[in-house]
Amino acid sequence: MTTFDRYTQLKQELSFHLYRYHVLDDPIISDAEYDKLWNEFKALEAEHPEWISPDSPSQRAGTVVSEKFEKVRHPRPILSLANAFGAEDARAWYERIRKLDDRVERAKFTVEPKIDGLSVVLHYRDGVFVQGATRGDGEIGEDITANLRTVRTIPLRIPVDGEKWKAENEQPAGQLSLFDASTNSQSPLPNTLVIRGEIFIANRDFDALNQKLADAGEKTYLNPRNTAAGSLRQLDPAITATRPLTILVYQVVYFENPLSPRERAGVRDFSPPTSQWELLNWLKDLGFPVTDVARRFDTLEEAISYTETWDKGRDNLPYEADGMVIKLDDLTLAAELGFVGKDPRGAIAFKFPAREVTTQLLNIDVEVGRTGVLTPRAALEPVEINGVIVKNATLHNFDYIAEKDIRIGDRVLVKRAGEVIPYVIGPVVDVRNGAEQSYLPPQTCPACGQPVEHFEGEVAWYCVNAACPAQLVRNVEHFVSKGAMDINGLGIKIVEQLIAEGLVRDVADLYTLEKPQLLALEGFADKKADNLLAAIATTKAQPLNRLIAALGIHGVGEVAAGDLAKHFGNLDSLAQASATDLQAIEGFGPNTAESIVDWFSREANRRLLEKLKAAGVWPQGSNQLSVISNQALAGLTFVVTGTLPTLSREGVKEFIEQHGGKVTDSVSKKTSYLVLGENPGSKHDKALALGIPILDEAGLKSLAKA
Repeated sequence: MTTFDRYTQLKQELSFHLYRYHVLDDPIISDAEYDKLWNEFKALEAEHPEWISPDSPSQRAGTVVSEKFEKVRHPRPILSLANAFGAEDARAWYERIRKLDDRVERAKFTVEPKIDGLSVVLHYRDGVFVQGATRGDGEIGEDITANLRTVRTIPLRIPVDGEKWKAENEQPAGQLSLFDASTNSQSPLPNTLVIRGEIFIANRDFDALNQKLADAGEKTYLNPRNTAAGSLRQLDPAITATRPLTILVYQVVYFENPLSPRERAGVRDFSPPTSQWELLNWLKDLGFPVTDVARRFDTLEEAISYTETWDKGRDNLPYEADGMVIKLDDLTLAAELGFVGKDPRGAIAFKFPAREVTTQLLNIDVEVGRTGVLTPRAALEPVEINGVIVKNATLHNFDYIAEKDIRIGDRVLVKRAGEVIPYVIGPVVDVRNGAEQSYLPPQTCPACGQPVEHFEGEVAWYCVNAACPAQLVRNVEHFVSKGAMDINGLGIKIVEQLIAEGLVRDVADLYTLEKPQLLALEGFADKKADNLLAAIATTKAQPLNRLIAALGIHGVGEVAAGDLAKHFGNLDSLAQASATDLQAIEGFGPNTAESIVDWFSREANRRLLEKLKAAGVWPQGSNQLSVISNQALAGLTFVVTGTLPTLSREGVKEFIEQHGGKVTDSVSKKTSYLVLGENPGSKHDKALALGIPILDEAGLKSLAKA
């Protein structure tokens, strides 16, 4: 045997023993025997560095430090999953896809654990691991190949046990063989195979790592998931190599068969199976580690029952899992069902209930959102939940605090579900000592001191001061938007700039801006300043309905603004209207009427109107679009979703209203048609579920001509 032959033999033996030890957890030689083989192998590589190849076991150690990670475009999108928070959500998912394709009724389901780790994509070329990347944004990830080579459960060459694969897949005489007998290497294995898996640290390994760090007096880690993710993003692969990372794989992202049609004739097809259950076994046979708790079921109810057993028994899993994944076993059917956003329809993540802890409620703070909604927030004694230190949690709304009788000073139960913001479940009443203080909602806005607004039957409390500093950016952004005053060239960055410099304290200040003020701002020159001032001046001619919509009155959108403009004709009349006057208009209920009356009664808002009037922003008359005599859409209600070929969102609304139709924002049983464009949102799914007829732009125009 030549020295090179011995080197090749050692490389194969070491790869096999690594597989037995790290993947099968069933070594067949002792550590001492392995060390002896390893030392001999390393000595040969030191003498002949030209022999070192990417699939060498020595390349797992990682010695090259990268200055930055290169970007990798995935061959296909690496998608996320929609969540189900219980059996009813899972059944609802099933009903949605069943209505899209009746083959779902006959489908089987495969259930796998949803490991709380880091998704990675592994590239193999001619059976050799050549590249690995993080999921990234689903389209482009980070190249972490050097770090992934240090993960000992990732095969550097497939199949790992070549002799076993060859024996089980022996070809008849005269046909193309899977292995070249002279080299014992693959021939017609896929020349490109891209696999997806989850990198994680097993619980026992994480505990051992922390114990080792604690014994050395070093800082310990909070949770396995973050530790695994941080380990893979080390610039020095040698650091990654010291972390007990492992992987389970579950998906073939991309496959390319090297055989020509002539070569495939009469030869066994080594393409991945089209069943998820069979795919897991196929990957296992190639030497990839796969979960041993996956199961296949004939019905969804069996899959749900199995999933729920792991909800109660998740502590028996060797790794952190925040749920189970229920997948259609038929991968062809799953692919044909397509996606909703970035979520494939063929699978659902059945999330486990979150972990719960108790801690002290120190105070209840109130935040004012950009829309004026006041939200209570719990200030907590810091507490760890699933490896995350939680200091604040949401209390949802003020009604929630009252219903749960949550008091300042209470011992409270806090819950954190996955990446969802932690929230307070309720108080631990039995440990109260009498020092706890009941809480009442604030009567004034903590940001501007103006009285807050609350309508009977609604849970939200609002600050409706149009000049409230906590919501000024949002108010101005809304005022200048296309659906409102449509001030061209005044984007969010300039809005923030104007407010930061104190030039705009309410929306009326836009109409008093002067050129020298703009020229003093970064990024402004003569032409840009002139264009912006001209665009602002032009909007003084906008119709009344746009100005009403721009004011941001709670409950008054574009449709309601149009109705108010048509009914009252000017802001003076609208400002003097009573709740009774407003409720006489079709579609205006008591809450909306009260909201309008309250807005116009506020001193700060009246001052804003005076400033607008002084600036010449005071349209008279409804200024509604002329109504086309053809009222073919009269009595019909439409909802629009997605981007249409020629009509803007405002354009399609005007078109429908010109022909007598009505446009609403949400799909319901009363919706007559959904107008569908490209990249639709959830309204499309709801319309399908309710059986609402769907039109494209051409169909809408055709209906209007009827």
